[in-house]
Amino acid sequence: MMPSLKLVRSGLHRTTEALAAELALARPGSRLPAWTDLEWRLASAVAVAHGVSPLLSRLSTWNKPAWRLFLAAQREHVEQRHRRIAALLDRIDQGARDVGLAIVPLKGSALHALGIYSPGDRPMADIDLLVREDDVGPTTALLLELGYEESFAQWKHRVFKPADGQAFQGLGEHRDTPVNIELHTRIQERLPVSTVDITARIYPRHPRPGLNPYPSHGALMSHLLLHAAGNVCGRSLRLMHLNDISLLATRMVASDWQALWDDGRVGSAWWALPPLRLVARYYTHAVPPMILGRLESECPPLLRALSRRWTLTDVSCSDLWLHALPGVEWSRSPGEVARCLRNRLRPSAESVKERADMVRTQVWLQGQSWVTQGHRRRMLTWLTRPVPRMDTLYVVRAALEPAAPLA
Repeated sequence: MMPSLKLVRSGLHRTTEALAAELALARPGSRLPAWTDLEWRLASAVAVAHGVSPLLSRLSTWNKPAWRLFLAAQREHVEQRHRRIAALLDRIDQGARDVGLAIVPLKGSALHALGIYSPGDRPMADIDLLVREDDVGPTTALLLELGYEESFAQWKHRVFKPADGQAFQGLGEHRDTPVNIELHTRIQERLPVSTVDITARIYPRHPRPGLNPYPSHGALMSHLLLHAAGNVCGRSLRLMHLNDISLLATRMVASDWQALWDDGRVGSAWWALPPLRLVARYYTHAVPPMILGRLESECPPLLRALSRRWTLTDVSCSDLWLHALPGVEWSRSPGEVARCLRNRLRPSAESVKERADMVRTQVWLQGQSWVTQGHRRRMLTWLTRPVPRMDTLYVVRAALEPAAPLA
């Protein structure tokens, strides 16, 4: 039986903040939380949704047998899936060399290549690749040769999936989950309606055929921060994102941080403050204070004030309710606020198509009547009662199943 959403909401908040502290502080001998059965199940849902169950297997000190077994199993699945991803990247590298393509593996692939994570530490939902616009055709041909097919295209990327892949339905990571590929020609985010584009600092200055690294630690940090900013704006940040940034930050010197301002424009890194503040909240020694100080002078006043008190729960799927105007506080002018409101009241054709693609391809949206209702009916529901997030409910329901690991 599903507990009340009020209980679920408070349990998600409590367990999210506890897991963030446990992972960030890694305190030997920290006390086992006195949680109810519901809260332990919600903790497993949170660990999965935030992508940190494998890391907790190695770093958490909570001595609860069912919890330890769940985390260890998650780590094993992630490690086995990582081997498949590494082998696929090797094939992409060889194929790109053969035809003279320069490709940049992004985010998780780059963090693993730098040795920041060991195999099994960090889940990867998919492989992100950056290519020049002129190379999209040859890269698509390469992916088709590797057994992939194009699933759908959005403004940020094109998504390819294995032609014979079958999505895993259940709680957590699984070794057999298909490895999708997202193909990018730009590194950009809408915050919330105007686009921030940092492609020029991500693509190598002297690319070579095959897989290429980021030009510098600072370039990788810029991408991680912009990606996190987009997720904060959409209230879909994950604890894994904060962990990525904190670990990379420990390898950076003062000159590396300058990459945030490489384009030479005053205030061009305003979007980096909210994610870095969240990192500093949980990983207290990761972010140099001088960097936060410089960014505070660039960030718009409202966003600067609100982000000062945000927690991980506030800007992630751990906040159970949908928001009517997510990300509006990131607007930098009345015109952007008006555009944000207009897009919410009357979605563009692009937004309608994107929603249809998500319903068709994302397992957590399938079979949910809410997501297939007309826009006006959904708006009326927003105005009359709180509406829970479908992605959060999916993982919560999986954790509450009788056969769930912590049952």
